[in-house]
Amino acid sequence: MKVLVADKISPKGVAWLRRQPGLEVIEAYATAPDKLLTLVKDVQAIAVRSETKITAEVFAAAPLLKVVGRAGVGVDNVDVDAATERGVIVMNTPSGNTVATAELTFAHILCGARPVPQASNSMKAGQWDRKSFSGVELLRKKLGVIGLGRIGSEVAKRAQAFGMQVLAYDPYLAPSRAKAMQVEAASLDDVLAQSDFITVHLPLTDDTHYLIDEKALAKTKRGVRIFNCARGGIIKESALLEALRSGQVGGAGLDVYEEEPLAADSPFRQMANVTLTPHLGASTAEAQDAVGVEIAEQIADVLNGGVIRNAVNVPSIDAAALKAMAPYLDLGAKLGTLVQQVAPSQVATLRITYFGKIVDLDANSVTRSIQRGFLRRISGEEANFVNAPVLLQRLGVHLEVVKSTASSDYTELIQVEAIPPEGPAVSAVGTLIGKSSLPRIVGLNGREVEVAAEGKLLVLENVDQPGMVGAIGTILGKDNVNIADMSLSRHDQGGTATMVVRVDTEPSPAARAEIKGHPAIKMAKFVQL
Repeated sequence: MKVLVADKISPKGVAWLRRQPGLEVIEAYATAPDKLLTLVKDVQAIAVRSETKITAEVFAAAPLLKVVGRAGVGVDNVDVDAATERGVIVMNTPSGNTVATAELTFAHILCGARPVPQASNSMKAGQWDRKSFSGVELLRKKLGVIGLGRIGSEVAKRAQAFGMQVLAYDPYLAPSRAKAMQVEAASLDDVLAQSDFITVHLPLTDDTHYLIDEKALAKTKRGVRIFNCARGGIIKESALLEALRSGQVGGAGLDVYEEEPLAADSPFRQMANVTLTPHLGASTAEAQDAVGVEIAEQIADVLNGGVIRNAVNVPSIDAAALKAMAPYLDLGAKLGTLVQQVAPSQVATLRITYFGKIVDLDANSVTRSIQRGFLRRISGEEANFVNAPVLLQRLGVHLEVVKSTASSDYTELIQVEAIPPEGPAVSAVGTLIGKSSLPRIVGLNGREVEVAAEGKLLVLENVDQPGMVGAIGTILGKDNVNIADMSLSRHDQGGTATMVVRVDTEPSPAARAEIKGHPAIKMAKFVQL
């Protein structure tokens, strides 16, 4: 399998890839876009940093492509929507630069407290000016950390080592974690109002764009110092400039900008109380080695059918989680394909309901597996773990996921319902049985059945009358089809009964036609799991 390294990642990462059996590594740096389209025609993986653009045109030219790995955090140079539509996994390495970015942030905080760069420039100009470069101590000052993820947490640890009090705003921060980290969880308004220093560590999203704007800066202490080593656009630069000029903000440290590179005539360049660096967050030898090796390992794992880590367009599954979730993934896929084969061709809604222990697990990957199973016979090989949601939307099928607290006779259950625009829903319920976690179908269209979720099934609804088991058995026997398992269910005597017959071989078209033609048969479907 061919891996194209399109940008210069760490030599250690390239060397690691070359040592893996079954992989051929192609290094092609600074490749022109038209040449890139030729190079990708037979590659299974591409590794990039930020230089090479992996566009929709590139994905269209790479029919064998399975994964794109970005040695770094952002994936702005990868068309993630195009990747998802074509079933290509896009991964990054969010943890490799954690310490490097945290340390750079704290370097900016220190320079904000003590104007070391300015004093250094003064000294190099031949001056000895001690009075102009007075600073403040960090001890007992309040640091507001907006976003307490990996990097924000590391910054908080360093601040505590300097004797600072840390206030943290993060809408996803659990009180128990805040307590364990010895930080004070606070609202955004409280962080703005109480902090002497403020640093942001958030992704750039619609919700975080211009999070720190004129209104936010007006709520801060006069003379507050503000730092951004996360993403340009979280702090509104025009608002920050005005606050620096008015003295509302006493100093700033920036490593990222709304537009990069920073314009040569940017007013920030002329401000003595602002420290600027050119997006150096991950620019340490250790970080570059870490992200290079990490993306190499992640790519190899995907190509070898292993775990998916740090994917941006599919739920990531580490090795331990994959082992725990594997039986659920298998059960989900089988329930999805069972429902699709029994349901009408037009389905408006696919509803997935989880009961019991699985409610407490991250079931995103199971949901994907159910979607993929539902699409397996519709889209064939086109449907995979990545693009299943997109393909389902394209069919006009709405997805509903419910986690229920209702009690049941089983420790855990998954129910999949295909709801057509008109008429009754088709449903299947499954669980895992025994120490081996074998998938089992325990419900079909609201009726209790019990049959192994594997192999070939005949799903029948018939008038509840004597002789039906014998009639079906006789037809299958004449067709030399052996019955492996059978489950019967009925609500009311003399009404409609459900029969699920697991067979060793597929009945012939003639046998299936005879079953469907039986006057007591209301519905007959042959299902392959």
